[in-house]
Amino acid sequence: MGTIRDAIYLENISEVKRILEEEPNLIDEKDENGVLMALLAAKTGNLALVRYIVEYSRASMDITDNEHKNMLHYAALSGSVEVCRYLVERVGLSPLTGDNNLVTPIDIAVNNKFFDLQSYFEEEIGAKYNDLYRNPIRTGFYPDPSIVRVEDTYYMVNSSFIYFPCIPVSESKDLIHWRIIGYAITNPEWAALDNLEGGRGYWAPDISYYNGKFYITATYRLNDDGTIYRKQIVVSSDKPEGPYSKPAIIDEDGIDPSIFTDDDGKRYMLLNRGARILPLSDDATRQIGEAHLLYYGDNKRAPEGPHLLKKDGYYYLFEAEGGTGPGHRITVSRSRELMGRYKPCPYNPIMRQNDENAIIQRCGHGKPVCTQKGQWYMVYLCGRKIGDGYSLLGRETAIDPIEWTADGWPVVNSLNGPSTLQIKPDLPECIWESSLDDDFDNDWLSSDWMFPRAPEFDGIVLENSYVKVKGSRYDLNSMYAKNILLRRQQNFRFEAVCKLRMPQIYPGQDVGMTCYYDENTFLKFGIFATKEENPRLLVKVAEYIDGYKEGKSRELDFSKEYVYLKTETNYLTRTFSYSYDGLNYTTVDVLDNVYYLCDEGLKKGKRFTGAMIGMYAYAGSFGQEYTDDAGNHGSDVIYGEFDFFNYKTL
Repeated sequence: MGTIRDAIYLENISEVKRILEEEPNLIDEKDENGVLMALLAAKTGNLALVRYIVEYSRASMDITDNEHKNMLHYAALSGSVEVCRYLVERVGLSPLTGDNNLVTPIDIAVNNKFFDLQSYFEEEIGAKYNDLYRNPIRTGFYPDPSIVRVEDTYYMVNSSFIYFPCIPVSESKDLIHWRIIGYAITNPEWAALDNLEGGRGYWAPDISYYNGKFYITATYRLNDDGTIYRKQIVVSSDKPEGPYSKPAIIDEDGIDPSIFTDDDGKRYMLLNRGARILPLSDDATRQIGEAHLLYYGDNKRAPEGPHLLKKDGYYYLFEAEGGTGPGHRITVSRSRELMGRYKPCPYNPIMRQNDENAIIQRCGHGKPVCTQKGQWYMVYLCGRKIGDGYSLLGRETAIDPIEWTADGWPVVNSLNGPSTLQIKPDLPECIWESSLDDDFDNDWLSSDWMFPRAPEFDGIVLENSYVKVKGSRYDLNSMYAKNILLRRQQNFRFEAVCKLRMPQIYPGQDVGMTCYYDENTFLKFGIFATKEENPRLLVKVAEYIDGYKEGKSRELDFSKEYVYLKTETNYLTRTFSYSYDGLNYTTVDVLDNVYYLCDEGLKKGKRFTGAMIGMYAYAGSFGQEYTDDAGNHGSDVIYGEFDFFNYKTL
C-alpha cells in the first residue's frame, strides 16, 4: 500500500481519495522537508487533484510551510494557470501575499518565466509586474515615519533616538524611492545627546509645512534619573534640508508630538496619551494655553502618535494604538468641530497585521498624505521578525493606499493589513543615484553615516581618500564612547568589507569593524594589540552582551600595509574573515546567533532602534594629548585609517 505522499507525487487521484476516506487526518501529514500534503498537491499543477483536496479533504486553506508559503505559492511553482486561477478566484488567495523573504506568487511566476501565469496574475492585480512596489519601502532603522507633500515633492522624517545628526529628513518624488537630504539638528550642542542612554534622545518626529516654512517637532526623551523625562522640541527652516533653527522647547509631558494648523491659521500641538491638544504661538515655538484631551482612542491601549487631518468638513484624528508589539494598529475617529466629540470609525483598526505568522508585523504609527493627483496613501512603521521573534533590522517604513468609503471614512489597503507587493502611485518614477559603497573620496561624509551621540570635533577626518576615526578614550560599552561611525543594516543577508591601514596601536587598544545596537549590546571585529611583553597584533571577535565575551583570534603579520575585514551576515549568523589583498580571505570566527543586535536581545533600557554596522577605534587612557614635566607637548592619540567601506546585499 502506497503512502499519501506517493499518491500525490504520482497524481493518482483515486488513490488519494481511497487513502483519505480511510484516514482523513493523513492530509495533515508532512513530507521529509516539513511540507504539508495539500501544499505538495498544489505544486503538482493538477487541477482535479487540487479541487479534491480543497473541496473534500479536511485541509484548511490558511496553511503555510515554514517559510510562510501558501497553496498559491506552491501552485505558482507548477506554472499552472488553471490551478492558480482556481485558488485565486474560488479559494480567495492573493498573488501578492509574501512569504518570509517577501516572495509572492507573482514573483515566482516572473522568476521562473511562466509568462502565461504572469499575465494572469497581472490581469487579476490590475497592473503590470514592473508597476508594483515592495514593502517596506525604507528598510532598516527607519521608525515612526511622518510625511508632508509640498507641490510635487514628498518629505519624510524618522526617529533617530541618540544618533547624530538628529532626525533624518528624506525626500521623494514618487513615494517609493527616498534619499536623505538633511537633518533637523546638526549642532552637537543643540543636540544634547552626550549624557543620554541608548534608546533615549529624539522620538517620533513630525514634519509639516506652513507659510513657506518646514516645521519639525519631536519628543526629546531624557534618562529616567530625574523628575522630568520628556520635553517637546520644535525647529523650523525655509529649506527642507535645513539648516533648521535652534530647538524651541515646549515643556509639556508626553510623546509623539505633531503640529496641526487649522483653516483660521491657529496652530496646535497634539501629544499622547490619547490625543491631547494644546495651542501654540504663530511661530510654533511657545505653548499659549493648557492641553486638553480630544479623544483617548478606540482600542484604549497605549494610544499615541496622534495626527489631525481636516477634509470635507471633518477633523480626522489618526492614532497609533495597542502598543508597539504585535497588537500595534492605526485607528481613526472624526468630529465636525476641532474641540468637538470624536466618534471612532466603524472599520477600526484601519491598519493592522492580523496574520500573526506573516513576516511584516507591528504595523502602526501612520500619517496620511495626498498626492498632487488626488491619491491618498498612509506611511506607517512595521517590523520584520526572524528566528524566534527577533526584529534584527528594527522598525522600518511601509506605505499603502488609502480608500475613502462611501460614508467618508479612510481605510488602508482595503483593510487587508500591510501589503508585500502593491501598485505604485500614479507618479513619475524618480530613482535617486545611490551607492552602498563609500570610498571616502569626497570632503564630506555620506548622509547614510551616523554616530551614537555626537563625535569629537576632530573625531572623524576625511583626508587623502581615507576616513580617519580617532580612538575614543571610552570603550563601546560606555555612552561616553566617541567617534563610532555607523550605518543602518538594511538587509537580513549582506556582506560588509572595510579596508584598514595596518594600525599603529598600543597594548589595550583596538581598531576595526563593529556590529552595533547600543552600549549594552554590540560586537567588535578588529585588530587588537596584546598586553604581553612582546605585543602582537591579533584579528579577533569580541561579543559584548552587557559584558564582554572574547571570541576566536588569529595572529596578524603587521608588516603588511593593509588588512581587509569582512563580515558576512545570514540572518542571525555572522562570519568574520580577513585578508591582506582583498581576494583571499581567512575565516576568524563564526557566530551562529547574534540575537542581541535587536530590540528583543536584552531587557535593559529602551530598545527601539535596529542593528547597525560600521567602524570604530578605541584608544583607552592612551588616547589623549599631554604635556610632560619638561613642557614638551605630545600625543598618544590614534586613528583608524579606513580606505573604503563596502556594503553588498546578498
